[in-house]
Amino acid sequence: MGVLADETLFAWCESVLGERPAEVVLRTGHLSQVLVMVLAGGRHVVVKARPFEPRLLGCAAVQRSLAAGGFPCPLPLAGPDVVGSLAVSAETLVEGGAQRVVAAGAEAFATLLARLVAVAPAPDAVPSLAPSPPWNGWDHGGAELWPDVDDEGRNLNQVDGPPWVDTAAAGVRRLLRDYSAPACVGHGDWESQNIRWLGEEAIAVHDWDSVIAQPEAAVVGFASAVWAARGGPGEAASVEQSAAFIEAYERAAGVHWAEPARRAAWAAGLWVLLSNAKKDAVAGGGPQLDRLSGEIAQRLEPLARGC
Repeated sequence: MGVLADETLFAWCESVLGERPAEVVLRTGHLSQVLVMVLAGGRHVVVKARPFEPRLLGCAAVQRSLAAGGFPCPLPLAGPDVVGSLAVSAETLVEGGAQRVVAAGAEAFATLLARLVAVAPAPDAVPSLAPSPPWNGWDHGGAELWPDVDDEGRNLNQVDGPPWVDTAAAGVRRLLRDYSAPACVGHGDWESQNIRWLGEEAIAVHDWDSVIAQPEAAVVGFASAVWAARGGPGEAASVEQSAAFIEAYERAAGVHWAEPARRAAWAAGLWVLLSNAKKDAVAGGGPQLDRLSGEIAQRLEPLARGC
């Protein structure tokens, strides 16, 4: 990932926000360069820079629509604009809150996702959200099993690993490609670490570059596999936590899915876990690969027998 000099970002802020930053109070980021700045007038804003992709225009439109409708997320203020080779955007800073205790259960996380799906704009009402991020990207258009490039710039098709990873991923992809359902807008990285709460109330969902347009069952399945991740190495939902999330989502959304939708949800959840496991294989092993090796039989079972 490229990095922009502070002066370049300061000049961009002055041109689009009308104020020059007076101070940078925090620098962070993984896939993005993220700075929390205090503008000359005292406003706090978050400025992000990351490689430009056209899909980011759709992501920003979804975030803007949700924020305007009262969904708990930062309000986009400007961008994404192309500066050099990077996309730069600014949003409000939402302070306070904490991660919710995962031991309290999946209900609150699933209910919040159901609220998002219900109020999000339709996929055809915003610029294209394709392609999905690689960890959600079973629907990619490449000729091989995995997307041509993962989120760290690697081609996982060229990485050796335990054969069961690619075998399971191929089966998951076939199942999802055969599943027919309309796409909806959802969040493709529904981890605990991306959500802040004050008591029982969610005050901010972050990481809106991970917006996707996929069948509802896939959106829920991705979330079911990762909602319990708080940011530690190898963290993910257990099989039991995944099942609890799917059931809680159905209650919150007022739906009762038939077997094909349930299978699609389990398949999508397995795709993201297999993607993480394959990335661990790049380094010769890791916590995601180790964890999934002990769960793979259980996670494949709903795909074979229905749910």
